[in-house]
Amino acid sequence: MLSRTEVERLEAEPVNSARLRQPLYAPRKKIFPKRASGNFRRFKWLVMAITLGIYYVTPWLRWDRGPYAPDQAVLIDLAHRRFYLFFIEIWPQEFFFVAGLLMMAGIGLFLVTSTVGRAWCGYTCPQTVWVDLFLVIERWVEGDRNARIKLDAAPWTLDKLLKRAAKHCIWLLIAVATGGAWIFYFADAPTLFVDLFEGRAAPVAYSTVAVLTATTYVFGGLLREQVCTYMCPWPRIQGAMLDENSLTVTYNDWRGEPRSRHAKKALAAGQSVGDCVDCNACVAVCPMGIDIRDGQQFECITCALCIDACDAVMDKLGKERGLISYATLSDYNANMALATAGGAYAVDPTLVRGEDGRLSGKVTHFHIGHIFRLRTYIYLGAWTLVGAVLLYALLTRERLELNVLHDRNPQFVTLSDGSIRNGYTVKILNMIPEPRTIIVTLQGLRGANMSAVGIDQPEGRSFDVRVEPDRLKKLQVFVRLPADAIGDEHETFKFVVQDKASYEAAEYEATFNAPENRLRKEHEK
Repeated sequence: MLSRTEVERLEAEPVNSARLRQPLYAPRKKIFPKRASGNFRRFKWLVMAITLGIYYVTPWLRWDRGPYAPDQAVLIDLAHRRFYLFFIEIWPQEFFFVAGLLMMAGIGLFLVTSTVGRAWCGYTCPQTVWVDLFLVIERWVEGDRNARIKLDAAPWTLDKLLKRAAKHCIWLLIAVATGGAWIFYFADAPTLFVDLFEGRAAPVAYSTVAVLTATTYVFGGLLREQVCTYMCPWPRIQGAMLDENSLTVTYNDWRGEPRSRHAKKALAAGQSVGDCVDCNACVAVCPMGIDIRDGQQFECITCALCIDACDAVMDKLGKERGLISYATLSDYNANMALATAGGAYAVDPTLVRGEDGRLSGKVTHFHIGHIFRLRTYIYLGAWTLVGAVLLYALLTRERLELNVLHDRNPQFVTLSDGSIRNGYTVKILNMIPEPRTIIVTLQGLRGANMSAVGIDQPEGRSFDVRVEPDRLKKLQVFVRLPADAIGDEHETFKFVVQDKASYEAAEYEATFNAPENRLRKEHEK
């Protein structure tokens, strides 16, 4: 166990200070985050591996849909206006599924933020993930914080030039891989991969890779925290999502203040001493360049690396972890009231400790039940409702659709035998990746028969037609009604289509138009 003076004090000043805000157009101050180790850092490694793995590997996954559909598991087929997600196929008219998923993502973001703060920003945001990846490369090439600071201040030498060139070349390779992986979602990945290197890919593929390479390199390698601070709107929006029961990364000054690196002298002088030794470890590891001890700041992405850094220091001092921790405002206020005797005095750490020097049993600790409240139940209910509606729509959706359009001109034709003929454009949509034989049937309109152009079958009440996989079959159908069967000027009937194999059916109500029946009119008079 070390003494306070034996804990190394890092020379780290916050770049984005809550006490002294920089002008909007001030030159950027470089941040050199120190490598952290601990539970949250390990969790971030795991999340980074999973998210990057999903992004880079998903286009290469295969899914057998039969010989008539692509076998890429996730594919946005713009050419044929299809979206394939494993066993799900989304057509343009079913885009409400995508809209529903976006709604679920938005509500889920509200739910996560209201409960555990900016967990999205700290762990799964693409900007965070790629900056973490780029920092790994930077540390591997240039060394940890002190080595990078020294290299940055050093004059240009061959060693510095080689290190900087190596770092930026690797960054560019990662950026190219990022752009390349993105376009693989829009075409067959193995085929497009070969076409890219052989120069046979479409120009839009090369331009997309170029744009995404540039944005990944600039945002992840050069701008870094500037994107979160100045470009992203979410830090401003999150204020409306948080309340006193939301978890946020918090410096517990009710046990940390007053700070001192010389506890014995301060105690001998009759001064109270908190747990913070002012080592600046929390500032040195922060990728946003803030000091969490200044309180809540919109730059904080709650990555919790400061918690790992502080816990390591507390372990060396033999004190309880949690000087910096995830905490709710309500718990913080309760402990602050305890440390200040209800606000009567300045922070006195002795009020939160027992005779044995350990934290008092009166100290309020976080309980998982605190995050379950009316707001979270509303968000969770809305999220579940949207998901349930989408699931129901997915399970009950029809894979055979029918649409009928009556010929506008002429509305009807009187044939030589006195019968009346109407023309219709019948559209049969086969929404599965298999060919189907469809039976088209006339329902209602007694005495009528129909025939279809291009269908070599005799006129009758029904006919068969083959519809190709994932295709629309357009037919010109003529319905003929004998003269003695003509009734009203407008009679309704139905076109019914049915799959011969699965018996899946669809129907459409149409209107048969006929000239005015003068004999019937006179009879009625």
